[in-house]
Amino acid sequence: MDIYIHAYLMYNISMNVKMTSQPLERIRRILKDQNGLLFTSDLSELGIPRTYLAVLERKGEIRRIARGVYSPATTLGDEMAALQGRNKVAVFSHETAAFLLDLTDRAPLFYSVTVPSGYNATLLKKRNVKVYFVNRKVYPLGLITIKSSHGNDIQTFNLERTICDLLRNRNQIDIQQINTALKRYVKNKEKNIDLLFRYAKLFRVQKIIREYIEVLL
Repeated sequence: MDIYIHAYLMYNISMNVKMTSQPLERIRRILKDQNGLLFTSDLSELGIPRTYLAVLERKGEIRRIARGVYSPATTLGDEMAALQGRNKVAVFSHETAAFLLDLTDRAPLFYSVTVPSGYNATLLKKRNVKVYFVNRKVYPLGLITIKSSHGNDIQTFNLERTICDLLRNRNQIDIQQINTALKRYVKNKEKNIDLLFRYAKLFRVQKIIREYIEVLL
């Protein structure tokens, strides 16, 4: 009888270990599939209790890089993807977009984002993110998706929208950076001057953009 009891107990222990390891393996798979980025919302969608995150933290496998965002403990987290994961409507723009689109070599000291008017950007500002507000009607104009340096999808604006943004807010941006962006834009094979002028009209900067473009072309 003791043999049967022992076997039963060993079976239960084995099943508990297996049930525990399965969610952990699923979390590890998510981290791998998402290039080292995990949101607590991912677990909610898959029905995995968040307590398993604590298990992996104790094991030294993951670390919390922001509220609700985790990455492997041995690698640097994808800050840009994490920022947009927490703030879905924050689109990288202005100086940051210029860097992402190769309009400048100057890596931003802080991230610049654009959000629709009325958005509560308190948390973004607390993280030293430069926030630009824009009318909701033109907010999505030129929105594109590109890959971050970690391989995750992030949102920014296209070349033409970025040029308009830089000139619209030229009083807040280093003029040398704007000049570099304009020079690189006119040399870019993917530029669309007609689209640039259409955007410029919507953002009411057509006069200054025309002046710059006519000199550089």
